[in-house]
Amino acid sequence: MKAFLDPRQAAHDPKHFMANGALLPNPEVPARIDLLRAGAEAAGCVFEPPEDFGPGPIARVHSAEYLAFLRTIYTRWQRIDGAGAEVIPNVHPASRSDGYPLSAVGQAGFHQADTACPISEHTWDAAYLSAQTALTGAEAVLSGEPAAYALCRPPGHHAFGDLAGGFCFLNNSAIAAAQFHEAGLRPAILDVDVHHGNGTQGVFYATSDVLTVSIHADPARFYPFFWGHAQERGEGAGLGANLNLPLPRGTGDAGYLKALDTALARIDAFGADVVVVALGLDAHEDDPFQGLAVTTAGFRAIAARIAVLGRPLLLVQEGGYVSDALGRNLASFLTGITEGAA
Repeated sequence: MKAFLDPRQAAHDPKHFMANGALLPNPEVPARIDLLRAGAEAAGCVFEPPEDFGPGPIARVHSAEYLAFLRTIYTRWQRIDGAGAEVIPNVHPASRSDGYPLSAVGQAGFHQADTACPISEHTWDAAYLSAQTALTGAEAVLSGEPAAYALCRPPGHHAFGDLAGGFCFLNNSAIAAAQFHEAGLRPAILDVDVHHGNGTQGVFYATSDVLTVSIHADPARFYPFFWGHAQERGEGAGLGANLNLPLPRGTGDAGYLKALDTALARIDAFGADVVVVALGLDAHEDDPFQGLAVTTAGFRAIAARIAVLGRPLLLVQEGGYVSDALGRNLASFLTGITEGAA
């Protein structure tokens, strides 16, 4: 399987993460790249550097206002007397239609949903390269590859069109899906991360051009809390083009595979001719977030079942945090893709 990685993504090295009122070390660390790369190589992948397709494909998904914010906010933040080393918001609008301030502090609150997406000196560069990695994977699939793996970091599925959140800045899976649609294909996004792909849902919520399906831990008591509930089906032209399959905390392989069958049936009914898999590995039983309890062998079974769909696949890395099992989980998933397609 073709695989793509730009090692310069490691320059994004966030230090802070606030959870339950406590300031903690950020779990979205550069070490994830090394673990994931080792896992992919163990499954037979050989990495190539991504191409640079410029900002245009990114701007299909993200507003110009938001992209300008991401490019400039760190420099502007440094001009604030006594400001912290990272851009972290402390105030948020009550509505997306509220006023747009000139203040860097106010704009941070407008464009950053939470305290889990600090912006530092190299965040924009890494996020841009992460998006280009996903786009290069999409182009490989468009060129005839049956499957490709994009090692994207930082991840992307919590990023809306104008809003960062949950370690995510640019929505790599959505950008890749938009690239497929631009090429005349009918894409579906299948999000298997333990957290709901709320940003991806938001990007495509009012359109039927892209099907969005997410299997995740029930947000009633789990991040992102406000999105990912089963009643969210899309709106306007997109009504019925969004499917959420929330699972009880601690769900293991059998329960996950049952939900996956429902997801795959919807993708088939949509008539998708390419599938972007938002590949979070944090549903694993040993992941630090402890949302679900999928085993390493379970990832192989999940991947094999996805491959049986018979559609071209782009695997875009989302979550999956530092643990002894992370690399093995990716190797298991990629092996399952190859076996299922055989």
